[in-house]
Amino acid sequence: MQEALTNVTKHAGARKAAIRLVYTEDLLTVAVTDDGGGAHPKAPASVGGGGYGLIGMRERARSADGRVRAGHRPGGGFEVVAELPLHTRETNESHPV
Repeated sequence: MQEALTNVTKHAGARKAAIRLVYTEDLLTVAVTDDGGGAHPKAPASVGGGGYGLIGMRERARSADGRVRAGHRPGGGFEVVAELPLHTRETNESHPV
């Protein structure tokens, strides 16, 4: 989510951002939303930039058997949502919280 917050400051032109954390016995969901309109876009990381952006977020989530969704919100702004299972691949046991 650090990358999502960095993207808010670099790209969104937002006045505010919010982080939402929800967890159940099996799933951790973290969302970062902003009220920006993308007023200050910069070149993608693949064109001489320095970060991994959304691709890196998706790869990191996938490495933990999770997923990331990102996109513009219907009422304006942008949202990044990471869903991460609270179990290990090998044993399917819960992680201590």
